[in-house]
Amino acid sequence: MSGCKNVCIVGSGNWGSAIAKIIGKNVAKSSQFDPIVKMWVYEEILNDRKLTDIINTDHENIKYLPGHKLPENVRAVPDITEAANGADLFVFVLPHQFIGPLCDKMKSHVKANAIGISLIKGVDEGPDGLKFISHIIHEKLGIEMSVLMGANIANEVADEKFCESTIGSKNKTHGELFKNLMQTPNFRITVVEESDTVELCGALKNIVAVGAGFCDGLDYGDNTKAAVIRLGLMEMLAFAKLFCKGAVTSATFLESCGVADLVTTCYGGRNRKVAEAFVRRGKSIEELEKDMLNGQKLQGPQTSAEVYRLLKQKNMLDKFPLFVAVYQICYEKRPVTDFITCLQNHPEHV
Repeated sequence: MSGCKNVCIVGSGNWGSAIAKIIGKNVAKSSQFDPIVKMWVYEEILNDRKLTDIINTDHENIKYLPGHKLPENVRAVPDITEAANGADLFVFVLPHQFIGPLCDKMKSHVKANAIGISLIKGVDEGPDGLKFISHIIHEKLGIEMSVLMGANIANEVADEKFCESTIGSKNKTHGELFKNLMQTPNFRITVVEESDTVELCGALKNIVAVGAGFCDGLDYGDNTKAAVIRLGLMEMLAFAKLFCKGAVTSATFLESCGVADLVTTCYGGRNRKVAEAFVRRGKSIEELEKDMLNGQKLQGPQTSAEVYRLLKQKNMLDKFPLFVAVYQICYEKRPVTDFITCLQNHPEHV
């Protein structure tokens, strides 16, 4: 791909707005990219004003990233077909349950030689088993996809606190192009080829974070949480080897997308926070999502349900007791105190 690249960000929540802040600043000082970045925004009315008007006038997403100014060259667009029109690079960053219908709307407006990168942390299930979100986008839009995952809590990224991230890309040129688009002195990116492993890490760590939140709600302390992180990491690695078609190496789990993202999500992040409240307040996951997340979506419980169904199909539930316990506690009324049993009797200890 040559010439000046047009960038479209698909999504404008907490993480989408944080990455828009980085991309807007980067393209403004680069000859590689067009200086105007279009950002698709799901239209909402706040204080009798359209959210797109607030972003384009006040340069702040007051609902999802309050207190942070977005660059003036980031333009909020409520119509996905208008946002997609003419874009060379797509950055997908929205809850994974919305991606299918949105791609269907975009399809006839996407250039044949466009490429994309998914920052979406989740998986889906298809008739043949596991479906990666980047694969769904590729199938629906016909564009080559990369992924970016890492220990990247959105507010800390927006505050420009130092962190790392991982791009998984089978095409090294595309990986480096997206690295140029998003890397800053405080947002350091490594590019690796195992894109499916990178993407799966981003989805599975949210299940483990729910388990860590259960531990916090039960006041089990840091030793127990460390065990949850380690056993969760082992299940992530085993699951990747089972479901990824390409090579899966433990080295990728040592990148930011793996152990770093797992640790930060188990100590911060919305999945841990809501899971702790689930124990302490006795409300359902759905109720807590509405109460605590200001319109954002929780990925961990939903991912656990998708993973549970896949493991059940393969008759492998007994090999992944931590993943299974998170699902059953969230959705099948299994007592949360049973969570410690899944740790005590884990196959790693037998």
